Order: sequence, then structure tokens, then C-alpha cells
Amino acid sequence: MRTALLQSSGRPGSVAQNLKVLDAAAGRAAAAGAALLVAPEMFLTGYAIGDDIARLAEPAHGEAADAIAELAARHGLAVAYGYPERDGGAVFNSAQLISADGTRLANYRKTHLFGCFERDHFTPGEQPVVQAELNGLTVGVIICYDVEFPENVRAHALAGTDLLLVPTAQMHPFQFVAESLVPVRAFENQMYVAYVNRVGREGEFEFVGLSTLAGPDGIARARAGRGEQLLIADADPHFLAASRAANPYLEDRRPGLYGSLTGS
Repeated sequence: MRTALLQSSGRPGSVAQNLKVLDAAAGRAAAAGAALLVAPEMFLTGYAIGDDIARLAEPAHGEAADAIAELAARHGLAVAYGYPERDGGAVFNSAQLISADGTRLANYRKTHLFGCFERDHFTPGEQPVVQAELNGLTVGVIICYDVEFPENVRAHALAGTDLLLVPTAQMHPFQFVAESLVPVRAFENQMYVAYVNRVGREGEFEFVGLSTLAGPDGIARARAGRGEQLLIADADPHFLAASRAANPYLEDRRPGLYGSLTGS
């Protein structure tokens, strides 16, 4: 499945402008033959926007979701994007996947919040594995810091995820996550990982870009630099099947030995 990765911070604080950026990127991605466009963590509103997070948060079925469903259907490709989700009195750092016909397929709430900033503004999610079927692939969703916990990605591998979407706001000095950890996660779990980052300085943070689509062989199919960029790369189900047949990691596991890993 041809996948487009939108490396951009959009216009922090402006939902309207970010919808325009997403619309333009969807047009370019569709023209390149992509069936899926993935935008970064909190792309809808911006990440480092303080109390505006709560002000701009909306339900998973809110007005922005309707606007993205419309542009997905108009361009004929699925769209995954990060946003602040309001559910009653709680605000979650969420990512939603909408199909090419505008159907809401999956909504994930970040389970591992990073640092004081996120813990001050968000409630952690409680569902580690969220998946949907898309163009013959099982697509999973997690967000940024979640991928740094091997248990999260392994849970997706055991649940059959083929392509793991990771909208991200990964910052300096942790660029080794994009450069080294993400390809290893793809290899050790035998899946594709689409890691899609923000760029540039935003508030107290400096986002490093380096978005990538890593394959099950641990090799990046595409790698962005440090600026705004639209990457196009393929998640090939035939290569994935061959890689899984050749790599015994999941079959050679001995779960009976790992009980201590679930201790609190």
C-alpha cells in the first residue's frame, strides 16, 4: 500500500490552517498514488499550545473529523492525523484513522504520556491495541512515546498488525529514536512502521523531523530530513509475508519465561 508521510507542524493554534495544509498534502499524496496519508501527533491544533489544547479539543466525531472525512473522500485516500480529543471532562492525545470513503475506522488515545507537559494537559488512554483493516492490511495506531516501549509494539505484532502508524512529536535530543529505534522495532516485530514527525521549533520544543517508513527488514523505505516534507513509500504485503516466513522471532518466543515482565 502506497503510504504518504506528512512531515509538518502546520500552523500551531489554527485548526483552519492545518486543515488546509492537510487538504493540500492529500491532493499531492493522491496524485502520487498513495492510498493513505499520515500526519503527525497533534497535527490538527499544534502540540506546544498550552491551555489552547483544552480550548481546541473536540470529540472524535467533531467538526474537524467531518472536514477530514470530506477531504479524504474527495481525494480518495485514507487519512490518519493527531488531535486533542475531548470526552466529557477529559482530554486525550489521540490519533484517528478515516477511510477513503470518509468512514471513521479507528481512534487511539496515547497510553504513555511524555513529560510534565503531556501529563499536565492529557489523560492517558487505556487501550493499547487499536486496529483497522485497510486495503488488505491490518493497520495499527500508537503515538510517539508509545513506540519506545517494546511491550506496546509487541502487543501489536501479536495482534497481527501489518503496518503500525506512529504520529509523532519527537524532539531534540532524542533523534536516535527516529534514526535507530524505529527500524529495530519494525524488524523485531516483523511489520512496517510509519513514524511521522513534526519539524522546527514550537514553544519550548525543537522537533527533529526524520520521519520514516521502516520495513520488517529494519531498512527505511524512505527517510525525511529536518524540514517540511511529504514522503511517499510502499508497505508491500508480499515482502512482509516473505520476511515473516524467514524471521523466527515471533515463533521462537517463550512466553512462559516472561511472566515477571508484567509485574507492576
